[in-house]
Amino acid sequence: MAAERINAARAQLGITRSSQFPQASANPDFSGGKNDENIKFNIFSLAADASFQLDFFGRFRRATEAARAQLLGAEDAQETVILTLVSDVASDYFQLRNLDLQLQVAEDTVKTQEKSVNLTKLRLKHGVATRLDVLQARQVLDAANAQVPDLERQIGQTEDALSILLGNYPQGIPRGRPLGTETPQGWVWTEILPPQLPPGLPSALLERRPDIRQAEQNLIAANADVGVAKAMFFPQVSLLGSGGGAWGHTVFFGTSVPAHMGVYSYEASLAQPLFEGGYLRNNLRYAKSQYRQALISYKQTIQQAFGDVSDALIGYQKYHQARLRQEESVKDLQESVRVSMMRYRGGTATYLDVLDSQRSLFSAELTLAQARNNEYQSLVQLYKALGGGWQQ
Repeated sequence: MAAERINAARAQLGITRSSQFPQASANPDFSGGKNDENIKFNIFSLAADASFQLDFFGRFRRATEAARAQLLGAEDAQETVILTLVSDVASDYFQLRNLDLQLQVAEDTVKTQEKSVNLTKLRLKHGVATRLDVLQARQVLDAANAQVPDLERQIGQTEDALSILLGNYPQGIPRGRPLGTETPQGWVWTEILPPQLPPGLPSALLERRPDIRQAEQNLIAANADVGVAKAMFFPQVSLLGSGGGAWGHTVFFGTSVPAHMGVYSYEASLAQPLFEGGYLRNNLRYAKSQYRQALISYKQTIQQAFGDVSDALIGYQKYHQARLRQEESVKDLQESVRVSMMRYRGGTATYLDVLDSQRSLFSAELTLAQARNNEYQSLVQLYKALGGGWQQ
C-alpha cells in the first residue's frame, strides 16, 4: 500500500510538472471523392496547435514544488511503515523467546519437582515423612504443570502473529540455541544482552526519523500551496499558435490540377481575475490555514519524538537495573531451596519451609524471564524512537 502511494505521488508530480511545458497537438485529415461534374479530388490536410502559459508569478513552479514535497513525504511514510514492521517483528520475536524461556523454566521445574515428589514418597515408605509432605511436594509440581499448556498456547499464537508479519502463512518459527541454562550458581545465558548505550546520544539522530521528515515535507508542500494561491491573484499570460496546410490534386477533364494551401496564426493573451465572488481570497486563507496546521503538526511531531526517546531511555535503564536485581534474587532463592532441603533431610525443618522456597524460586524465575523480555522490548522501543538505532 505504501509503495502504491509513492507511485501515485510520483504520477501526480508528473501531471503537475507538465503544466510548465508547452502543449502541442496535431489533427491530420485525408479526404477524396468525385462530384456531379465528374471532377475527382484527393486532399490531405494537417493542422497543428501549440500553447504555452508563461509562469511569470511562479504558480506552476510552486505547484510542482508542492507535488515534489508530497512525493518525498510519501517515501518517508513508506520508511515509517518499514521501521514499524521491523520493530514489530523484533518485538514479537523477543516475546516468543521470552515465552520459550518461561516454558523452559516450567518444564525444568516439573522435572525437579517430580524427583522431589518421588524422594518424598520414598521417605514416606520408610516412615521418615508424612502423607502431608507428599501432598505439599505435589503443589509446586501441579502449579508448574498448569503453566505448560498455557505457555504452549501463547507460543503458538505468537508464532502465527510473527509469521503473518513476515508475509507468510501461520507456521513454526525457527529458533537458535536455548536462551539460558539453570546452574547451582544461577542462570548461564547463551544470548548476551546488547552492551550499554553510549552516553550523550546526539539529538541529531532524530533527524532520520521518517515521521519527522514526513512532517517536514508536508510543511514544505503547504508553504508551496500558499505560493500557488498568491500567484492566482496575478495575470496569466498565454502564447497561442496554430498553423496547417493542405496538399492534393484534382482531375478536371483528364487533367490533374495540383492544389496546395497553407495558413498560420499566432496570438498572445492575458487574463486578469477581476471578480471571483471571494474565491481567490478564501483560497489563500485556506492555504495559509493549512500551512499553520502543518507547522503545528511538525512541532508536535518533534516534541513527541523527544518524548519517545526519553521514555525509551528511562525504560531501558530501569529495566536493566530490575533484571540485574532479579538475577541476584534468583541466586539467593536457589541457595534458599538448597539449604531448606538440607534442613528438611536433616530433620530440623518441615517440608513447608522447602515448599515456600520452591514456590518463591519458581515465581522468581518466571519474573526473571519477563525482566529480560522487558529489557529487550525497551531496546526495540529505543531503536524505533531514534528512527533506526543509535549508531550514526
